[in-house]
Amino acid sequence: MALDSNRLNRARRYALVLVDLSIGFTDPSRSPLASDADDVVAANRELLDLFREHGWPVVYTTVAYDKPEQSSVFREKLPVLNTLAAGSGLEDIDPRLQPQEGEPVIVKHAASGFFGTDLHAQLQALGVDGVVVTGLTTSGCVRATAVDALQHNYRVVVPAEAVGDRDPRAHEANLRDLGIKYGDVLSLAETRELLTS
Repeated sequence: MALDSNRLNRARRYALVLVDLSIGFTDPSRSPLASDADDVVAANRELLDLFREHGWPVVYTTVAYDKPEQSSVFREKLPVLNTLAAGSGLEDIDPRLQPQEGEPVIVKHAASGFFGTDLHAQLQALGVDGVVVTGLTTSGCVRATAVDALQHNYRVVVPAEAVGDRDPRAHEANLRDLGIKYGDVLSLAETRELLTS
């Protein structure tokens, strides 16, 4: 039986949280974790331009490991994560979405951008009460970050074209579930309309 689910009220101030749009996830020629994400990168470029045009906050996350104990069980489960070694270059943000000065890049070791990082503190310092969560992958780090954002009481928007996954079925199932329980899954056009209304 489907749950009753409401559309969230508009936040007063949104931040764009770009999850793991790094070489390790966007360049299949360099990383086994990557997939063809050109359309996702293009959608993020559009949102990034909008946020910068209005002077709204932008925060990036990336994954890099420099100690064996960092997320050791996660890495045991998914050994391919070991390719994301600090200094490998795979943790660098895709050049098409290069951070500007003042746009923090938070290095994380777990799926959620909030877990073991200062993301919440940074968003609070920016006066943010809503987040637009984008990036890779829908069923992994995007989902974990969106769920944790809600659990930190942020109003969550996930633009469907701005997230992606190696597994199309997992992508669709997770977007559906996120939209029912954890935030509003909107089209890119709907997201733009919400932000500029």
